[in-house]
Amino acid sequence: MNKDQLKGRVEETKGKVKEVAGKLLDDSDMEVEGNIQKNTGKVQAGFGDLKKNISDILDD
Repeated sequence: MNKDQLKGRVEETKGKVKEVAGKLLDDSDMEVEGNIQKNTGKVQAGFGDLKKNISDILDD
């Protein structure tokens, strides 16, 4: 697992927690912020996955 994959998955998890907390606390701003953070994490993790796949192909 590379740095981007790890950071992305951590951000995704933090965003999910924040989103759920926003729903529970009826705080729409926190919910939206969590959703944005979650999706940003998904993008970063996807970028890390792509880098790993390219690296794996080049190593063969």
